[in-house]
This record gives sequence, structure tokens and C-alpha cells, in this order.
Amino acid sequence: MHAKMTKLQALFSLSLVFLCLCSTTLGQLAPAQAPAQAPAKPADTPAPRGTPDVTKILQKAGGFTILIRLLRTTAVADQIRGQLDNSDTGFTLFAPTDSAFSNLKSGTLNSLSNEEKIRLMQFHTLPKFYSLENFETVTNPVRTQAGDTNPGDYPLNLTAAGGQVNISTGLVNATVSGTLFSAKQLAVYRVDKVLLPLDIFVPKPPAPAPAPVKPKAKKAAASPKSSSTTTNPTLVVDSSAVALITEHGMLVSVGFSVFIAAFSLL
Repeated sequence: MHAKMTKLQALFSLSLVFLCLCSTTLGQLAPAQAPAQAPAKPADTPAPRGTPDVTKILQKAGGFTILIRLLRTTAVADQIRGQLDNSDTGFTLFAPTDSAFSNLKSGTLNSLSNEEKIRLMQFHTLPKFYSLENFETVTNPVRTQAGDTNPGDYPLNLTAAGGQVNISTGLVNATVSGTLFSAKQLAVYRVDKVLLPLDIFVPKPPAPAPAPVKPKAKKAAASPKSSSTTTNPTLVVDSSAVALITEHGMLVSVGFSVFIAAFSLL
């Protein structure tokens, strides 16, 4: 009896061990449960609002260190951002790369005054939003933020053909080589050259000298009269005229005398 109980206990222990092994094996073979996924954002999530910052746009693009410094030191970047919220027309910025600035003649930027640097940055800015398609129908000359469309007021000439936009300052011919930003009334285009305005980088001819003033003619001084000698004008009379006057004078006298005598007899 005792031996039978021992066999049953051994069989029961083996069964437990088998069940444990089976559960462990099945747990390893079961596929791992996939982690819960984050809920997807709705497709119609509005874009973040805010006024575009040209310096951040240029920083993100890379390769515009010199332009960013000039835009900040001249406060043109702040001017663009401050006016975007109140502008109905927007702005367009032509952005020369660091490579374009390095191709300038040595000392070009250092030779400019603070006022000229401001003009230079404003010369790269148009007070209107232009898409690439707008350049095909633009009317030249185009006004820049530095002035107006008249000669001497920092205008630009733009032409577009076959998807290529060319810019002429009268001194430099540049090409738009890419779009960095175009939204919210702000367009920023990469250009391959620094736009140099004639009004800064071409010396103006000297003003013509004023015409010499003609001296006024001096009046001749009257000669002082001599206290000792008086000069009377000389009258020249023809001898025949004197004879006629004398003859007529005598006739008048005779006629007058006869008239008086006749009157006294009455």
C-alpha cells in the first residue's frame, strides 16, 4: 500500500513538472504584443500662426551668415517683420549667399557708411510679394524699399523667361537660383550675386562749375567843372540863314509901325 502511494506521488510530481514546462514553452512561442500607437494628428490641423522671420528662414537654409548679420545690424530684418502684419502687398527679399559676398572686391562692405549699408539691404527688398509667376508680367523698372522707380532712386529691372528670373541693377546682372520661402505675403529667393546699386558704387560726376558772373559796366564819372573857365556851346549859323532872318525881321518891324500909324488916324 505504501509503495502504491509513493508511485502516485511520483506520477503527480512528474505531471506538475510537465505542465510547467509546457506553459513556459507556449509563452515563449506566443507573439509579442505590439505597443500601443500614439493617436495620429488630424489631417486638418492648422499651421502655426505667426509673422515670418527672414533671419530664421535664412538660418534654416544655411549659407547666409553675412546677409543675416547685415539684416540685423541695419535693422532691415526688424523693419520687414514689423511691417508684414500691416502690409496689404507683402515683401520680396533677394538673398545673396556667402559665396556671392566673398566674390566682391576686398573691402567693399567696409568702405560703406552705415547709411549706405541700410540702402544696400533695402535695395535687396521689394515692397511687394512676387511669386515666380509674377516676375513674368512685371513692369520695369521695379521699385525697391530703398527708393522709387525713377533713375537715381534705386530701381531694379527684372526679366523672366523659361522659368529663369534675371535681375539687373545697371551694374550687376544676377539670377534667382532658388526659392527659400514663399508664403504669408513674404517671398525669399536665393540669388547668385550681391545686387550693387549704381547710386552707391558708381561715383557721381562732379557738379558743373557755375557760370562766371559778368562784371557790371561802371558809369563814367562826370568831369568836375572848372571854376575859372566856363565853356559855352558854340552855335554855327549859315550866313544865308542869318540874312533871311534879318530881312524878315526888318519887314515885321516896318509892317508893325505902319499898322500903329493907321490906327492912330481913326
